Amino acid sequence: MRPRRVAVFGSTGSVGRAVLDVIGRIPGRFEVTALAARSSTRLLAAQARRFRVPLVATTDMAACRRLRSALEPGHEVLWGIDPLLDIAGSPRTDILVMAMSGTMGILPTLAALERGTQVCLATKELLVAFGDHLTRTARRSGARLLPVDSELCAIHQCIRAGRATEVNRVYLTASGGPFWRSGLPRRARLDDVLRHPTWKMGRKITVDSATMMNKGLEVIETCRLFGLAPGRVEAVIHPGSLVHALVEFRDGSLVAQLSRPDMRLPIQYCLAFPDRVESPVGGLDLVQAGRLEFHRLVPGRFPCYDLARRALEQGPAWTCALNAANQVAVEAFLAGRIAFAGIPATIDATLKSLAGSPARLPSRPGVRRLLEIEARATALALGLAATPPRGGNR
Repeated sequence: MRPRRVAVFGSTGSVGRAVLDVIGRIPGRFEVTALAARSSTRLLAAQARRFRVPLVATTDMAACRRLRSALEPGHEVLWGIDPLLDIAGSPRTDILVMAMSGTMGILPTLAALERGTQVCLATKELLVAFGDHLTRTARRSGARLLPVDSELCAIHQCIRAGRATEVNRVYLTASGGPFWRSGLPRRARLDDVLRHPTWKMGRKITVDSATMMNKGLEVIETCRLFGLAPGRVEAVIHPGSLVHALVEFRDGSLVAQLSRPDMRLPIQYCLAFPDRVESPVGGLDLVQAGRLEFHRLVPGRFPCYDLARRALEQGPAWTCALNAANQVAVEAFLAGRIAFAGIPATIDATLKSLAGSPARLPSRPGVRRLLEIEARATALALGLAATPPRGGNR
Protein backbone atom coordinates (compact mmCIF):
# COMPACT_ATOMS: atom_id res chain seq x y z
CA MET A 1 0.00 0.00 0.00
CA ARG A 2 1.46 3.36 -1.02
CA PRO A 3 1.83 6.13 1.57
CA ARG A 4 -1.05 8.59 1.74
CA ARG A 5 -0.03 11.97 0.30
CA VAL A 6 -0.54 14.83 2.75
CA ALA A 7 -0.54 18.60 2.22
CA VAL A 8 -0.12 20.61 5.43
CA PHE A 9 -1.37 24.21 5.28
CA GLY A 10 -0.18 26.22 8.28
CA SER A 11 2.77 23.90 8.81
CA THR A 12 4.81 26.34 10.94
CA GLY A 13 2.09 26.91 13.57
CA SER A 14 1.71 24.82 16.73
CA VAL A 15 -0.76 22.39 15.12
CA GLY A 16 1.20 22.17 11.88
CA ARG A 17 4.39 21.33 13.77
CA ALA A 18 2.55 18.65 15.74
CA VAL A 19 1.15 17.19 12.48
CA LEU A 20 4.66 16.81 11.08
CA ASP A 21 5.86 15.34 14.38
CA VAL A 22 3.15 12.66 14.14
CA ILE A 23 3.94 11.93 10.48
CA GLY A 24 7.65 11.66 11.31
CA ARG A 25 6.91 9.03 13.97
CA ILE A 26 4.93 6.75 11.61
CA PRO A 27 7.43 6.03 8.82
CA GLY A 28 6.10 4.70 5.53
CA ARG A 29 2.44 5.53 6.19
CA PHE A 30 2.36 9.15 4.95
CA GLU A 31 4.22 11.24 2.39
CA VAL A 32 4.27 15.03 2.78
CA THR A 33 3.79 16.38 -0.75
CA ALA A 34 3.13 20.07 0.01
CA LEU A 35 3.63 22.60 2.78
CA ALA A 36 2.15 26.09 3.10
CA ALA A 37 2.66 28.88 5.61
CA ARG A 38 2.66 32.66 5.73
CA SER A 39 6.15 33.91 6.47
CA SER A 40 8.18 31.69 8.86
CA THR A 41 10.74 31.01 6.17
CA ARG A 42 13.51 29.46 8.27
CA LEU A 43 11.22 26.85 9.84
CA LEU A 44 9.36 26.24 6.58
CA ALA A 45 12.65 25.60 4.77
CA ALA A 46 13.77 23.19 7.50
CA GLN A 47 10.47 21.29 7.26
CA ALA A 48 10.74 21.08 3.47
CA ARG A 49 14.25 19.65 3.74
CA ARG A 50 13.44 17.15 6.47
CA PHE A 51 10.42 15.68 4.68
CA ARG A 52 11.79 16.22 1.14
CA VAL A 53 8.70 18.16 0.16
CA PRO A 54 8.53 19.01 -3.56
CA LEU A 55 6.00 21.89 -3.26
CA VAL A 56 6.22 24.76 -0.79
CA ALA A 57 3.79 27.69 -0.85
CA THR A 58 3.66 30.95 1.06
CA THR A 59 1.11 33.75 1.19
CA ASP A 60 3.81 36.42 1.66
CA MET A 61 5.76 37.54 -1.45
CA ALA A 62 8.89 38.56 0.47
CA ALA A 63 8.90 35.19 2.25
CA CYS A 64 8.62 33.48 -1.13
CA ARG A 65 11.76 35.25 -2.34
CA ARG A 66 13.67 34.28 0.80
CA LEU A 67 12.55 30.65 0.48
CA ARG A 68 13.65 30.45 -3.14
CA SER A 69 17.10 31.62 -2.09
CA ALA A 70 17.26 29.28 0.91
CA LEU A 71 16.02 26.02 -0.62
CA GLU A 72 18.00 23.76 -2.90
CA PRO A 73 16.86 22.63 -6.38
CA GLY A 74 14.10 20.05 -6.13
CA HIS A 75 11.84 22.25 -4.01
CA GLU A 76 9.37 24.35 -6.01
CA VAL A 77 8.39 27.52 -4.12
CA LEU A 78 5.10 29.22 -5.02
CA TRP A 79 3.32 32.36 -3.84
CA GLY A 80 -0.32 33.44 -3.46
CA ILE A 81 -3.78 31.88 -3.14
CA ASP A 82 -3.82 30.17 -6.55
CA PRO A 83 -1.13 27.60 -5.63
CA LEU A 84 -3.07 26.78 -2.46
CA LEU A 85 -6.20 26.10 -4.54
CA ASP A 86 -4.21 23.99 -7.02
CA ILE A 87 -2.62 21.89 -4.25
CA ALA A 88 -5.90 21.44 -2.36
CA GLY A 89 -7.78 20.34 -5.49
CA SER A 90 -4.96 18.21 -6.91
CA PRO A 91 -5.40 14.44 -7.45
CA ARG A 92 -1.94 14.15 -5.84
CA THR A 93 -3.36 15.26 -2.49
CA ASP A 94 -5.01 12.46 -0.51
CA ILE A 95 -5.31 14.43 2.75
CA LEU A 96 -5.39 18.18 3.31
CA VAL A 97 -4.54 19.32 6.82
CA MET A 98 -5.94 22.84 7.18
CA ALA A 99 -4.24 24.56 10.10
CA MET A 100 -3.93 28.11 8.73
CA SER A 101 -5.17 30.71 11.19
CA GLY A 102 -8.25 32.80 10.47
CA THR A 103 -10.52 32.29 7.46
CA MET A 104 -7.91 32.51 4.69
CA GLY A 105 -8.20 28.76 4.18
CA ILE A 106 -11.89 28.68 3.24
CA LEU A 107 -11.40 28.51 -0.55
CA PRO A 108 -8.67 25.80 -0.49
CA THR A 109 -10.75 23.78 1.98
CA LEU A 110 -13.81 23.97 -0.28
CA ALA A 111 -11.63 23.03 -3.28
CA ALA A 112 -10.42 19.90 -1.48
CA LEU A 113 -13.90 18.90 -0.31
CA GLU A 114 -15.41 19.46 -3.76
CA ARG A 115 -12.91 16.99 -5.17
CA GLY A 116 -13.72 14.43 -2.44
CA THR A 117 -10.38 14.83 -0.67
CA GLN A 118 -10.20 14.08 3.05
CA VAL A 119 -9.80 17.27 5.08
CA CYS A 120 -8.40 17.27 8.60
CA LEU A 121 -9.64 20.64 9.85
CA ALA A 122 -7.74 22.37 12.65
CA THR A 123 -8.97 25.91 11.88
CA LYS A 124 -12.05 26.31 14.05
CA GLU A 125 -12.84 29.70 12.48
CA LEU A 126 -13.80 27.94 9.24
CA LEU A 127 -16.50 25.80 10.85
CA VAL A 128 -17.75 28.75 12.89
CA ALA A 129 -17.98 31.13 9.93
CA PHE A 130 -18.63 28.76 7.00
CA GLY A 131 -19.69 25.48 8.64
CA ASP A 132 -22.93 24.99 6.70
CA HIS A 133 -21.11 25.29 3.37
CA LEU A 134 -18.28 22.96 4.41
CA THR A 135 -20.53 20.20 5.68
CA ARG A 136 -22.89 20.48 2.72
CA THR A 137 -19.98 20.27 0.26
CA ALA A 138 -18.53 17.26 2.09
CA ARG A 139 -21.87 15.44 2.02
CA ARG A 140 -22.33 16.15 -1.67
CA SER A 141 -18.88 14.85 -2.67
CA GLY A 142 -18.56 12.11 -0.08
CA ALA A 143 -15.40 13.68 1.36
CA ARG A 144 -14.37 13.07 4.95
CA LEU A 145 -14.30 16.22 7.07
CA LEU A 146 -12.52 15.34 10.33
CA PRO A 147 -11.93 17.73 13.24
CA VAL A 148 -8.36 18.18 14.50
CA ASP A 149 -9.54 19.35 17.90
CA SER A 150 -9.43 17.39 21.14
CA GLU A 151 -13.10 17.93 22.00
CA LEU A 152 -14.67 17.57 18.56
CA CYS A 153 -12.43 14.60 17.78
CA ALA A 154 -13.63 13.04 21.04
CA ILE A 155 -17.26 13.55 20.00
CA HIS A 156 -16.49 11.92 16.65
CA GLN A 157 -15.08 8.88 18.46
CA CYS A 158 -17.99 8.67 20.90
CA ILE A 159 -20.59 8.85 18.12
CA ARG A 160 -18.77 6.00 16.33
CA ALA A 161 -19.66 3.89 19.38
CA GLY A 162 -23.36 4.34 18.61
CA ARG A 163 -25.29 6.04 15.82
CA ALA A 164 -25.70 9.73 15.16
CA THR A 165 -29.49 9.37 15.05
CA GLU A 166 -29.43 7.99 18.60
CA VAL A 167 -27.59 10.94 20.18
CA ASN A 168 -29.58 12.71 22.88
CA ARG A 169 -27.05 15.22 24.21
CA VAL A 170 -23.38 16.15 23.82
CA TYR A 171 -21.21 17.47 26.64
CA LEU A 172 -18.08 19.42 25.75
CA THR A 173 -15.54 19.61 28.54
CA ALA A 174 -13.68 22.83 29.29
CA SER A 175 -10.57 23.15 31.42
CA GLY A 176 -11.91 26.56 32.38
CA GLY A 177 -8.54 28.24 31.90
CA PRO A 178 -7.05 30.27 34.77
CA PHE A 179 -10.29 32.05 35.79
CA TRP A 180 -12.95 29.31 35.94
CA ARG A 181 -13.54 29.69 39.67
CA SER A 182 -13.61 33.48 39.81
CA GLY A 183 -14.93 34.47 36.40
CA LEU A 184 -13.30 37.07 34.19
CA PRO A 185 -11.41 39.85 36.00
CA ARG A 186 -11.77 43.32 34.51
CA ARG A 187 -8.01 43.61 34.30
CA ALA A 188 -5.52 40.78 34.06
CA ARG A 189 -1.82 40.58 33.34
CA LEU A 190 -1.07 39.10 29.95
CA ASP A 191 1.22 36.52 31.55
CA ASP A 192 -1.62 35.34 33.81
CA VAL A 193 -4.03 35.02 30.87
CA LEU A 194 -1.50 32.98 28.88
CA ARG A 195 -0.73 30.64 31.80
CA HIS A 196 -3.03 27.77 30.82
CA PRO A 197 -3.24 25.08 33.50
CA THR A 198 -3.09 22.01 31.22
CA TRP A 199 -2.57 22.77 27.50
CA LYS A 200 0.36 24.33 25.63
CA MET A 201 -1.16 26.26 22.73
CA GLY A 202 -0.71 29.38 20.63
CA ARG A 203 -1.36 32.78 22.20
CA LYS A 204 -4.68 33.47 20.48
CA ILE A 205 -6.32 30.16 21.40
CA THR A 206 -4.96 30.43 24.96
CA VAL A 207 -6.70 33.80 25.35
CA ASP A 208 -9.87 32.24 23.90
CA SER A 209 -9.62 29.52 26.53
CA ALA A 210 -9.31 32.11 29.31
CA THR A 211 -12.40 34.03 28.11
CA MET A 212 -14.22 30.73 27.41
CA MET A 213 -14.84 31.91 23.84
CA ASN A 214 -13.00 28.79 22.76
CA LYS A 215 -15.75 26.66 24.26
CA GLY A 216 -18.44 28.83 22.72
CA LEU A 217 -16.84 28.37 19.30
CA GLU A 218 -16.67 24.62 19.90
CA VAL A 219 -20.41 24.52 20.66
CA ILE A 220 -20.99 26.22 17.28
CA GLU A 221 -18.59 23.79 15.56
CA THR A 222 -20.30 20.79 17.15
CA CYS A 223 -23.75 21.86 16.00
CA ARG A 224 -22.50 22.51 12.45
CA LEU A 225 -20.31 19.42 12.06
CA PHE A 226 -22.68 16.88 13.61
CA GLY A 227 -25.98 18.50 12.65
CA LEU A 228 -27.18 18.97 16.24
CA ALA A 229 -29.63 21.54 17.58
CA PRO A 230 -28.02 24.10 19.94
CA GLY A 231 -30.13 22.89 22.87
CA ARG A 232 -28.52 19.45 22.66
CA VAL A 233 -24.96 20.69 23.17
CA GLU A 234 -23.59 22.11 26.38
CA ALA A 235 -20.25 22.66 28.11
CA VAL A 236 -19.11 21.59 31.57
CA ILE A 237 -15.95 22.51 33.47
CA HIS A 238 -13.47 19.64 33.80
CA PRO A 239 -10.20 21.07 35.19
CA GLY A 240 -8.20 17.88 34.67
CA SER A 241 -8.58 17.93 30.84
CA LEU A 242 -8.60 14.12 30.70
CA VAL A 243 -12.22 13.62 29.58
CA HIS A 244 -12.51 15.47 26.28
CA ALA A 245 -16.21 14.95 25.53
CA LEU A 246 -19.20 12.85 26.53
CA VAL A 247 -22.13 11.76 24.37
CA GLU A 248 -25.44 10.72 25.90
CA PHE A 249 -27.52 8.36 23.77
CA ARG A 250 -31.27 7.94 23.64
CA ASP A 251 -31.28 5.11 26.20
CA GLY A 252 -29.41 7.20 28.79
CA SER A 253 -26.03 5.57 28.18
CA LEU A 254 -23.12 7.98 28.39
CA VAL A 255 -20.00 7.35 26.29
CA ALA A 256 -16.85 9.35 27.12
CA GLN A 257 -13.46 9.71 25.44
CA LEU A 258 -10.47 9.99 27.78
CA SER A 259 -6.81 10.52 26.93
CA ARG A 260 -3.80 12.56 27.89
CA PRO A 261 -4.06 16.27 26.98
CA ASP A 262 -1.81 16.09 23.89
CA MET A 263 -2.82 17.44 20.47
CA ARG A 264 -0.90 14.66 18.72
CA LEU A 265 -3.66 12.20 19.65
CA PRO A 266 -6.53 13.88 17.73
CA ILE A 267 -4.10 14.65 14.89
CA GLN A 268 -3.10 11.00 14.60
CA TYR A 269 -6.73 9.86 14.82
CA CYS A 270 -7.70 12.09 11.89
CA LEU A 271 -4.69 11.27 9.72
CA ALA A 272 -5.00 7.50 10.14
CA PHE A 273 -8.82 7.33 10.12
CA PRO A 274 -10.51 4.85 10.00
CA ASP A 275 -7.51 2.91 11.33
CA ARG A 276 -5.92 3.29 14.74
CA VAL A 277 -2.14 3.14 15.02
CA GLU A 278 0.19 3.07 17.99
CA SER A 279 0.66 6.50 19.52
CA PRO A 280 3.87 8.13 20.78
CA VAL A 281 1.85 9.71 23.59
CA GLY A 282 0.94 6.50 25.40
CA GLY A 283 -2.13 5.54 27.37
CA LEU A 284 -3.79 7.11 30.38
CA ASP A 285 -3.18 5.67 33.87
CA LEU A 286 -6.61 5.97 35.50
CA VAL A 287 -5.30 5.25 39.00
CA GLN A 288 -2.68 7.97 38.68
CA ALA A 289 -5.28 10.31 37.15
CA GLY A 290 -7.34 9.97 40.31
CA ARG A 291 -10.57 11.90 40.72
CA LEU A 292 -12.44 13.24 37.69
CA GLU A 293 -14.18 16.52 38.59
CA PHE A 294 -17.01 18.21 36.69
CA HIS A 295 -18.61 21.56 37.45
CA ARG A 296 -21.47 23.49 35.90
CA LEU A 297 -20.64 26.53 33.81
CA VAL A 298 -22.15 29.38 35.84
CA PRO A 299 -24.46 31.50 33.62
CA GLY A 300 -23.14 35.03 33.08
CA ARG A 301 -19.67 34.30 34.43
CA PHE A 302 -18.12 34.13 30.96
CA PRO A 303 -19.70 36.72 28.63
CA CYS A 304 -17.84 35.45 25.55
CA TYR A 305 -19.39 32.00 25.94
CA ASP A 306 -22.86 33.59 26.24
CA LEU A 307 -22.23 35.75 23.14
CA ALA A 308 -21.24 32.67 21.14
CA ARG A 309 -24.38 30.76 22.12
CA ARG A 310 -26.54 33.75 21.25
CA ALA A 311 -24.88 34.11 17.84
CA LEU A 312 -25.46 30.39 17.18
CA GLU A 313 -29.18 30.83 17.78
CA GLN A 314 -29.26 33.81 15.38
CA GLY A 315 -27.60 32.01 12.47
CA PRO A 316 -24.47 31.73 10.28
CA ALA A 317 -24.11 35.46 9.56
CA TRP A 318 -23.93 36.17 13.28
CA THR A 319 -21.40 33.44 14.06
CA CYS A 320 -19.27 34.76 11.19
CA ALA A 321 -19.41 38.30 12.64
CA LEU A 322 -18.76 36.99 16.16
CA ASN A 323 -15.62 35.19 15.01
CA ALA A 324 -14.32 38.27 13.15
CA ALA A 325 -14.91 40.55 16.13
CA ASN A 326 -13.23 38.09 18.48
CA GLN A 327 -10.16 37.90 16.23
CA VAL A 328 -9.78 41.68 16.38
CA ALA A 329 -10.46 41.92 20.11
CA VAL A 330 -7.95 39.22 21.06
CA GLU A 331 -5.26 40.77 18.84
CA ALA A 332 -5.96 44.17 20.44
CA PHE A 333 -5.60 42.67 23.92
CA LEU A 334 -2.35 40.90 23.01
CA ALA A 335 -1.03 44.20 21.62
CA GLY A 336 -1.98 46.04 24.82
CA ARG A 337 -4.61 48.26 23.18
CA ILE A 338 -7.58 47.05 25.24
CA ALA A 339 -7.97 45.60 28.71
CA PHE A 340 -8.93 41.97 29.23
CA ALA A 341 -12.58 42.90 29.88
CA GLY A 342 -12.49 44.81 26.60
CA ILE A 343 -12.57 41.53 24.65
CA PRO A 344 -16.25 40.67 25.32
CA ALA A 345 -17.14 44.38 25.31
CA THR A 346 -15.71 44.82 21.80
CA ILE A 347 -17.47 41.71 20.47
CA ASP A 348 -20.81 42.69 22.03
CA ALA A 349 -20.61 46.25 20.68
CA THR A 350 -19.72 44.96 17.19
CA LEU A 351 -22.72 42.62 17.09
CA LYS A 352 -25.06 45.32 18.40
CA SER A 353 -23.79 47.73 15.76
CA LEU A 354 -24.49 45.17 13.04
CA ALA A 355 -27.94 44.50 14.46
CA GLY A 356 -28.77 48.22 14.33
CA SER A 357 -27.41 48.85 10.84
CA PRO A 358 -29.76 49.37 7.88
CA ALA A 359 -28.12 46.46 6.00
CA ARG A 360 -29.76 43.50 7.74
CA LEU A 361 -27.76 40.29 8.07
CA PRO A 362 -29.18 37.55 5.81
CA SER A 363 -30.47 34.27 7.27
CA ARG A 364 -28.85 32.00 4.64
CA PRO A 365 -25.77 33.81 3.29
CA GLY A 366 -23.47 32.36 0.63
CA VAL A 367 -19.69 32.24 0.98
CA ARG A 368 -19.17 35.59 -0.79
CA ARG A 369 -21.77 37.27 1.44
CA LEU A 370 -20.16 35.77 4.55
CA LEU A 371 -16.79 37.17 3.50
CA GLU A 372 -18.43 40.61 3.17
CA ILE A 373 -19.98 40.24 6.64
CA GLU A 374 -16.59 39.22 8.03
CA ALA A 375 -15.03 42.37 6.52
CA ARG A 376 -17.80 44.59 7.98
CA ALA A 377 -17.47 43.08 11.45
CA THR A 378 -13.68 43.34 11.32
CA ALA A 379 -13.84 47.03 10.40
CA LEU A 380 -16.35 47.77 13.17
CA ALA A 381 -14.30 45.90 15.78
CA LEU A 382 -11.09 47.63 14.69
CA GLY A 383 -12.76 50.98 15.20
CA LEU A 384 -13.98 49.99 18.65
CA ALA A 385 -10.57 48.65 19.69
CA ALA A 386 -8.59 51.58 18.27
CA THR A 387 -8.61 53.69 21.45
CA PRO A 388 -6.10 52.46 24.05
CA PRO A 389 -7.62 51.73 27.47
CA ARG A 390 -6.67 53.63 30.61
CA GLY A 391 -4.03 51.66 32.43
CA GLY A 392 -3.44 48.82 29.93
CA ASN A 393 -3.18 45.07 30.43
CA ARG A 394 0.25 44.43 31.80
